Amino acid sequence: MDKNTITGLVLIGLLLAATSYFSRPSDEQRLALQQYNDSIALVLQTQQKQQAAAQASIAEQQASAQTQQVADSSLLFFDALKGTEKLITLKNSKTSIVLNSKGGTPISATFAEHKDQEGNPLQLFDAESAQMNFYIYGRKEAVQTKDCFFTPIAVTDSTVTMRLAQAGGGYIDFAYTLRSQSYMLDLSIQAHGMIQQLASTDYISIDWFERAKLLEKDYTYSQRYSKMLYKKVDGGTSSVSTSGTKLEEKKPEETLNWVAYKNRFFSAVLISDGFFRDANLSVRGLAEQTGNLKEYNASFKTSFDPTGVKNTQMHIYYGPNNYKILKSFDKNRADNWDLKQLVDLGIPVIRQVNEYLVLNLFDWLSKCGLSMGIIILLMTIIIKTLIYPATRKSYMSGARMRVLKPQIEEINKKYPNKDDAMKKQQETMALYKKYGVSPMGGCLPLLLQSPILFAMFMFVPTAIDFRQQSFLWASDLSNYDSFINLPFNVPFLGEHLSLFCVLMTVTSIINIHFTMQQQDTGQNQMPMMKYFQYFMPVMFLFVLNGYPAGLNYYYFISTLFTVIVMIVLRRRTDDKRLLAGLEAYAAKNKNKPKTGFSARLEAMQKQQEAIQKSKGKK
Repeated sequence: MDKNTITGLVLIGLLLAATSYFSRPSDEQRLALQQYNDSIALVLQTQQKQQAAAQASIAEQQASAQTQQVADSSLLFFDALKGTEKLITLKNSKTSIVLNSKGGTPISATFAEHKDQEGNPLQLFDAESAQMNFYIYGRKEAVQTKDCFFTPIAVTDSTVTMRLAQAGGGYIDFAYTLRSQSYMLDLSIQAHGMIQQLASTDYISIDWFERAKLLEKDYTYSQRYSKMLYKKVDGGTSSVSTSGTKLEEKKPEETLNWVAYKNRFFSAVLISDGFFRDANLSVRGLAEQTGNLKEYNASFKTSFDPTGVKNTQMHIYYGPNNYKILKSFDKNRADNWDLKQLVDLGIPVIRQVNEYLVLNLFDWLSKCGLSMGIIILLMTIIIKTLIYPATRKSYMSGARMRVLKPQIEEINKKYPNKDDAMKKQQETMALYKKYGVSPMGGCLPLLLQSPILFAMFMFVPTAIDFRQQSFLWASDLSNYDSFINLPFNVPFLGEHLSLFCVLMTVTSIINIHFTMQQQDTGQNQMPMMKYFQYFMPVMFLFVLNGYPAGLNYYYFISTLFTVIVMIVLRRRTDDKRLLAGLEAYAAKNKNKPKTGFSARLEAMQKQQEAIQKSKGKK
């Protein structure tokens, strides 16, 4: 570092020192500045203390208001608002029900004999998908049990009493008993020493919520069979249902015996030995992506004695929609629960066929220990045998019309013009009357068969016995068999192809072909109608492709047997002998006067001819 640089740095240092010295404040200025800073600090300190005091006051007021609000809303069971959750499990060989001490109600039900789609014990609901809440009315307020901690006492494998205690010594017991080898849970609610605290009302209120899980493979079919049902005390059941994601609500005016949240094969049912009144019921459909089917909500009132002399007796059924199990609960009861209505067996006439014929036949075959596919096969054979007389009568009626085809063709040639359609029809009817043939003769036997056919249509999809039962390539007869999985979605068909549905379609086309041959009586038929009959089975392929494999299997073998019966009857029918019999009938009744319907029909025909002639003259 040279001398000039050193000199420059020294001068700069001296300049800074001189500037600092001559620019410092005087003693009076320093004192004034100190006083100003002290006053500012005092003001800031005072403001901070005031703000802290104000915040503390607000917090104290909020805490006091919250405490007062809690005390006002839960004065009856104030001590029960604090506690520790305890889970109590009631179980037998069929079911396991878990109750939570917070709320004192069931939070899950799991079935040992039924599996979910992963092969685990099936759980109908859990704490997140369902809740039952009771409103207990005091003299000043209502207490919600969902906010209270109960004390479990008298706990065994099948019983527990959830006690909601009052600080003054009174309490309300919720006593649960799981019946042996049953899905029924009995509930008794009774007050003890609470007459001074409880209101003099004769009821408590219940809010019940459940989000029905998708337990089966197919969403569309499962949602269709999921609904809320309720039974009126004076008899008769009704339902609340919806499709898609719509909301449906009902407010029944009648008192109710029970309310059920129905999944396709399983249900949760709340039953009262007294009544449910002032019910508000609602069902909302849920999208498939949620993994659920529908959301059920119900609120109603049930009987309650605040004096504790009488108990409130209810029952909760968590179990399968099995007709025999549900029917068994009506044994030895003065009142009829009629829980078997949870199994949808069709409208009254169809339901009776199912109850008295199909179900008894199914139960009889089930005792043989056969697979469900074989049982459906045997049921089809037995039913086809029972209705064979009607089938044969229908066939013979068509055969008689068929052997008269030459005479019918002569009539068609005689009246080729459309204007002569009336005369052609009259002569055709006269010909049938001459030979004792009725065009409607084949309709009545078919009509008699239809209740059985519709009964099977309702029975197979609703029978829980077919659930997860495999047969041939179908892994589950209660769901569709996806024999071919498509890489894309076909409108109205889906992303799979059911082989049983395809076989049903093919046999239906063959059956239509034989039926049309049988019905070829020489009468003119519109070509479009012929094609339409062949188109119908193809249309049903799209409709039934997503239906249960068991139902399509039944339709397939039922139609196949129909075709076989038609072939056998056709080969055993001698047209010449049949025509000779008709000729003998015509000769025998040639001079027989016409009476009854025949006479009236002939009179109407003559009247029509007279009208046509008068119009022609004009």
